[in-house]
Amino acid sequence: MSSQLFTPLTIKDVTLDNRIVVSPMGQYAGDGQGNATDWHLMHLGNLAVSAAGLVIVEASAVEARGRVSRFDLGLWTDKNAEALEPVLGFCRKHGNCKWGIQLAHGGRKGGVSVAWEGQLPLSSEEGGWPIVSPSAIPYPGRAMPVALDADGLREIRNAFVAAAERAHWLGFDLLEIHNAHGYLLHSFLTPFANQRQDTYGGDLENRMRFPLEVFSAVRDVWPESKPLGVRLSVTDWAEGGWTTEDSVVFARRLRDLGCDYVTASSGGATPDQQISIGPGYQIPLGEAIKREVDIVTMGVGLITEPKHAEEIIANGRVDLVALGRGMLFNPRWAWHAAFELGGQVSIARPYERSHPAMQSGDFLKPKLD
Repeated sequence: MSSQLFTPLTIKDVTLDNRIVVSPMGQYAGDGQGNATDWHLMHLGNLAVSAAGLVIVEASAVEARGRVSRFDLGLWTDKNAEALEPVLGFCRKHGNCKWGIQLAHGGRKGGVSVAWEGQLPLSSEEGGWPIVSPSAIPYPGRAMPVALDADGLREIRNAFVAAAERAHWLGFDLLEIHNAHGYLLHSFLTPFANQRQDTYGGDLENRMRFPLEVFSAVRDVWPESKPLGVRLSVTDWAEGGWTTEDSVVFARRLRDLGCDYVTASSGGATPDQQISIGPGYQIPLGEAIKREVDIVTMGVGLITEPKHAEEIIANGRVDLVALGRGMLFNPRWAWHAAFELGGQVSIARPYERSHPAMQSGDFLKPKLD
């Protein structure tokens, strides 16, 4: 029986060669102005020949105050797009995966040091900036945010639109809006961060309002032929927070507005979250979205073994599996999975001789030119 992990999937006019996705992974390696550097040429170039069906570029801030760290990528200026253009050109020349990018705003979790320095709040002397949120409620251990007013909401909505237009100019095949992990859009959904008294706070309908407005505005400018998705924290894993049931309602609303897929992640709104972590621990969340909403669903979370990924896809639990840290640890994961499961992948010609199949002369095809 042929591998289901290595079957193609078509979303809108974009066909992925297989069901393996490289998750967007922050590198904290920009130049301090949102621009890509040589690190991104190396990092993304390496993933371009990974044989994954889709690579999603790391969360890219839609405005300068939307960065998590000073060194995040961004798409808030044309210069940001121009810096990324040659990187993507190199990747497309040497690989045949499809390319997506995730648009994000850090909200109340922004303005901190890079991950390996503890993500501590930056002072103004260290290059920090004022951060924003639905309400003036800090994420524990981080700076006090400013509650967004009507002008601030409009500016951020427009920033997402402008960044989406730049992503289209760059020729990305797919766009994902980051609505998870306690960042700005997720903060509107969760009661842990949103205690507004206006039409953007209170009941579920009001808390969904701004993320849905942002999605709708982006959908209006993103080509209909290209997939537009949302990464969602399906649950806060904490009493009194956002729930799986809430996510089902939200995902239905997104689908009705033209959302093409949902990436089912979780957590990030509170350090009090209670998560039982293990292989594929978030796949049941993706199953719930797929079952209740009938939308293309991407599963994430400690998927490390090819047979596990195969089981997830073969049993229709989700439609795509995304690897993040696993791909950093082993950028040839898809090659190894294809060899183990009998799938077919494309391998760049300069690397062909590294594959075990070459030892028997039965090389996996198709190949890249």
